[in-house]
Formats: sequence, structure tokens, C-alpha cells
Amino acid sequence: MSIDLNPIDLSDESHFLHHHCVVADSTIENIDDRKVSVLRVGGGTRHGAITSADADAMRRSCELSQTLGIPLLIVLDTSGADITEGPAGLHAWGTFAAELARLSGVVPTTAIVTGACVSGPSLVLGLVDQVIMTKEAFAYVSGPDSVREFTGIEVSREELGSTELHETSGVASFITETLDDAMEIYSALIDYLPNNHIEDAPIYDSDDDDKRECNLAASTVPDSANAAYDVRDVLRDILDEDSLLEVRPSYAPNIITAFARLNGRSVGLIANQPIARAGTIDIEASRKAARFVSFCDSFNIPILTFVDTPGFEPGKDLEWRGMIRHGAELVYAYAQASVPRLCLILRKSYGGAYIVMDSKNLGNDWCGAWPNAEIAVMGASGAVQILNRKQLAAVEGEEEKAALSKQLVSEYEDKFSNPNQAASLGYVDAIIEPKATRAIISTVLDSLITKKESPENRKHGNSPL
Repeated sequence: MSIDLNPIDLSDESHFLHHHCVVADSTIENIDDRKVSVLRVGGGTRHGAITSADADAMRRSCELSQTLGIPLLIVLDTSGADITEGPAGLHAWGTFAAELARLSGVVPTTAIVTGACVSGPSLVLGLVDQVIMTKEAFAYVSGPDSVREFTGIEVSREELGSTELHETSGVASFITETLDDAMEIYSALIDYLPNNHIEDAPIYDSDDDDKRECNLAASTVPDSANAAYDVRDVLRDILDEDSLLEVRPSYAPNIITAFARLNGRSVGLIANQPIARAGTIDIEASRKAARFVSFCDSFNIPILTFVDTPGFEPGKDLEWRGMIRHGAELVYAYAQASVPRLCLILRKSYGGAYIVMDSKNLGNDWCGAWPNAEIAVMGASGAVQILNRKQLAAVEGEEEKAALSKQLVSEYEDKFSNPNQAASLGYVDAIIEPKATRAIISTVLDSLITKKESPENRKHGNSPL
């Protein structure tokens, strides 16, 4: 175990060649002028098998991160607990898991997986905030032999836990080719983050005019409520140029989670993605966004939410898998967040999804809407079928019924296909022109940046995990 304040070449495999029984090494290093507590687990005679001798280095790395108030980076290539040690090997990684739990919300924690990460220690990937996996990495809790013995099914390690699988499972935040690439991603990531929960993220000078008009954003969103578009084009036009860093892009692609900058300041973004599942919210989208909201709140990063959703995705399978419970995770995360929270309704926001996507009554600090935004219990067509069922049923002839339905839909849209009623009730703070979005959000965020909320006098809430 050593303290090394000099940058090192992490691609050098000699860093993993420790004593045959000790595979964990703790150092403090400068990564792009940021001091980071680095723990490497790998090498040894049994492919990074964790022994009781490694517990001290693993615990020490976490302690240094906490006492110095600096991020923790873990570089992993481990076959799990050393089976030759029995319970002692299990104790080592259990100690590490407990330390990581204590660090949660105190300092940003990240794991880079360069090879194996299997058995019990694979759960470390669920405890840290962000995971970066290289193409050669793989991770699973139960290996091919256990699967075959328990189920009789032959399966390869790639089928169980390859990088490609975890790109869509939600385990991996980022995928890279090599360790050097992973370090570049990590360097970019911590640029958006503070060292710990007490500090704020670094603010950088921006050459991007904070009053710049958002012409691309304004032209990207179609007038039709059902037409698809890529919301990332809108986000890139509103935020500082080239500042968008998307997290878990292939997992639950119907919702975007990303870091970006606005006028040089770090912000966390949550946005419905109309080109994937029409921007509906399902179980995975809710969980993905909830975890990201909670992370941003832990580390004082303002949250910007961009809404364009027809609602929760319907389906028997989703309900059977607990859509109620998992949907509540996002509600809970937003309601608990105390950082500045801004919400902008781009096009439509229907039903329960309107509430879930950081609505005014969930406690956001500012809610804006574009002039053509629709805020309603449901879309016009569905609403008319429910509200006017008897009236439509009484009409004879398909053409006459279609004409009446069209008329009723138009009347419903005139009433609800705009944000005016929501604004009159105080649910929308401002109806803004799309081109002015960057300037207005930047001004509002500047006015809210000193927001502080006193913590509630309780141990902790019981979130709907």
C-alpha cells in the first residue's frame, strides 16, 4: 500500500503484479490535476482472487477517500473471493462492500472493469456510482458452472456477463475499448463532479454565449404530438457546446440521463426520448432516471428535466413486474432532491408521467413550457373516447361518427393542447419561446444556485427500491 501523488501509466501491467497472496493495492494519484484514491485489484496467482490479506488495502483506500474528501476509483480484474481461504476470503470482500456503502453519497465512486469481475465481488459494480467496462471485461454473480449445475443449461461467460450484455443491463455506465480509453472517460466524468458531498462541482469558463438563441432546438421538435425526434439534438442546442456526456445510453434508451454544462456550470439532465418507445416511461426508465437524480442530488449538481412523454408504458408484463413500485422510485427520488430543479415541458406531458417527471407539486423550483406544450390527463383522442362515449355511440354511420370525433378532439385540443390552463393554476411558472430556452434557463439557474435546504430530522426515508 502506498501514497503516490505522481501520475502513473495505468496501462502498465506491472501495477497488477503484487505478492502472490496480495492482489489489492491502494494509492493516491493525480488524474488530470484531481487527487483520487485509487484501488487496484488484480494479478496474483489466481487471477485477482481476493484474500484476507487484501482487506486492509481495500479498507484503507476507502478510508483515504473519505478522510481526504476525494473520489474513489477502483480498477478491477478479479475472479472473486479466494476459495482456498474459505470464509476469510469472503470476509475481505464483505469488508470492502461495507466500506463502499458508507462512502455512498459522500464521495463519487467509480469502478473500471478490465477483465473478470465475478461472484460476490461483482456486486461492487452495483454499489459504486458509475461503472466503466472495457471490451475484454465480463461480470456475473453466478458463473457458467453454477448455471449448468443448477439449471442444466450450458452457457458461456460471454453470454452470462459480457460487456455487450451489461451495456443494456444497466450495469455499465460507459463502454470503452481499452484501459487507456477508460481512463480518458473517467477523467471527463470527474470534470463534472465535485470531490465530495460538501463541495460543488468545478465551474469552467464557457465561450458559448448564455443568451444564444436555440434555433435548432426550436426546429427539431415536431408540431405533431406523435412524430418522433432525437431529444439529444434539443439538449445539445440548449446546453454548452460539446458538453453533453450521456450516462448508460443503451440502457432504457427511452429516457436520457447525462451530464452537461450550462454557462460553465455542471448540470444533470433527465429527458424523455421520443425515438425510443415513444418516450414512454417503463420500469427500467424509471429506475435509470431515479438513480441518476439521486446521484446528482448527493453531489450538489442541479437537475434539469426535459419532458415529452405520452405517459407510462401500458402492458400486463410491466404491471406484473411491479410498475407501480418501480415507478414510485422516480417519484421518490425527485421529491427527496434538494438541489436546484428546473423542468421544461417541450411538447406533451400526460397523466401520471406528468407528475413523475418533476412536476411543480413534486417540489421543483421552476417549471417552464413551450407554447405548444400539452399538459393533460391523456391525449385528445383517448380522452374523447372516454368523455364522449355515449354521444359517439348514439351517432349512426361511420363517416358521421368520425366527423363528430374529429370535432370533439379539436375542442379538447383547444382547451388542453397548450400550457395556459396549467399556468393559470400555478403549475407552470413561465411559457417561453423555444429560441429563448437557453437564455431563460441559464438566468433561472443563476438565481437558484444558492438554494439550500435543511436536512429533515430523521434517520432516512424508506425508498421504494
